Amino acid sequence: MSKYIFITGGVVSGLGKGITAASLGRLLRARGLKVAAQKLDPYINVDPGTMSPYQHGEVYVTEDGTETDLDLGHYERFIDEDLNKYSNLTTGKVYWNVLNKERRGEYLGSTVQVIPHITNEIKEFVYNVGKKTDADIVITEIGGTIGDIESQPFIEAVRQVSLEVGRENSLFIHVTLVPFLRGSDEHKSKPTQHSVKELQGMGINPNIIVLRCDEPLEETVFRKIALFCNVKPDCVVENLTLSDLYEVPLMLERSGFSAVVCRELGIEAPEPDLEEWKAMVEQSKNRSGKVHIGLVGKYVGLHDAYLSVAEALRHAGCYHNVYVEIHWIDAEKITVKSCGEELSGLDGILIPGGFGSRGIEGMILAAKYARENEIPYFGICLGMQIAVIEYTRNVGGIPNANSGEFDEQCTDKVIDFMPGQRGDIDKGGTLRLGAYPCVIRPGTTMERCYERNLISERHRHRYEFNNEYRELLQRKGLVISGTSPDGRLVETIELAERPFYVGVQYHPEFRSRPNHPHPLFKGFIEAAQKMGSKHRGREN
Repeated sequence: MSKYIFITGGVVSGLGKGITAASLGRLLRARGLKVAAQKLDPYINVDPGTMSPYQHGEVYVTEDGTETDLDLGHYERFIDEDLNKYSNLTTGKVYWNVLNKERRGEYLGSTVQVIPHITNEIKEFVYNVGKKTDADIVITEIGGTIGDIESQPFIEAVRQVSLEVGRENSLFIHVTLVPFLRGSDEHKSKPTQHSVKELQGMGINPNIIVLRCDEPLEETVFRKIALFCNVKPDCVVENLTLSDLYEVPLMLERSGFSAVVCRELGIEAPEPDLEEWKAMVEQSKNRSGKVHIGLVGKYVGLHDAYLSVAEALRHAGCYHNVYVEIHWIDAEKITVKSCGEELSGLDGILIPGGFGSRGIEGMILAAKYARENEIPYFGICLGMQIAVIEYTRNVGGIPNANSGEFDEQCTDKVIDFMPGQRGDIDKGGTLRLGAYPCVIRPGTTMERCYERNLISERHRHRYEFNNEYRELLQRKGLVISGTSPDGRLVETIELAERPFYVGVQYHPEFRSRPNHPHPLFKGFIEAAQKMGSKHRGREN
């Protein structure tokens, strides 16, 4: 039987519940336990797939094609387990499922209510993730802040789960803020006390309290919170703000976090083996070089919109012993006149995924600048399509080439729907989601990076490379380096005789891990290192 850990947050939002959950998952996995993680989100959207990145950050995609909250990216990067459709549940999805069941008559004429129908739907979801993965421990993060009206059905549901599986098989961890008042020069525990009282009023007594703080806490704060919040003294754990989020598991473990969790759940497990993780963190701290990467996008004002890309760049940087300085470049600011000024001095240019026509011409100029100046270029999803459009216009001799997404009236759509696809599908029904296989052409940059000829990567897009232009572009020098197994879909393109000029239709950033960087990001940063050496050589 799986054991269940529920993580809630109090006082303010954005405390790092997701990092706490992910760190705990890493620690328990290091003890030899099989861990599954999930996030319960209180918003009414069915999933974050149609939400603006400004509202919600990036959309993370699992192997089975589920569009999820970005916290699942943290779970996968820390725990190194592929998550699935049972790993993210929203209020919208809950009500969607319940109302469809009601329409089908599955409730046999009953009056459908929050309790038991909504809470039962949530409980079924919580139980399913443990059953489907055969996990020893299921870690469930409840989104929002205690006191939010939207979270109440989720809190009630996990309270019921705790009763059903037994107190010995469930554990509640409450993450709160301990503010520091400069005026009185002290940390204040009262917000935590009030937050715990609110949680207790909903029938839940937290077993462990994790205190988020910017500066180390005094011993008196731990004792006071343990006393007033009715928890054991060693069940109050400090979570200090760190510059490197991958150090958080090590910091928490210095407080005996995973040992306390195992004790409270009655689990006998060996001490955690964190040697590889410690070595990775130590290497990250002691990097000697630096590369400058220009990330050209349309949401650069909100870095969470490209969270997994930024993390994958840092993973590869750590592998190559260099700091990756990301230059966040607004694609709308790149013009023919400003292009050189905006992009000069960069060791590599990356264009990530995205939707819509805003900033597209600036991205095309960036791809052209990288190609003409032999700067390493990495195009991801939209970034691959941008590279194809730019090459078709300026090398293929078709100056009006474009994507059907950006110009429906365009006569030369080098990026478009495939034959048989419909353009009027709901925006929440993107056509290619999740893992798809790709066959790599021998002798290419792709093969050099992956060191194999058959891969599987995660997708999230609607438009494809138009095969009507395939022969022309290959004749003009564009290399089709990866396709679907049947050869119908172009998955990757590149330029021969370049250290790195690669575009991929999928999202490799979702598979990168801090201790196992993605091979394409490793190849990109390696090429950027060499470009950086050339830049420094010219300066000297």
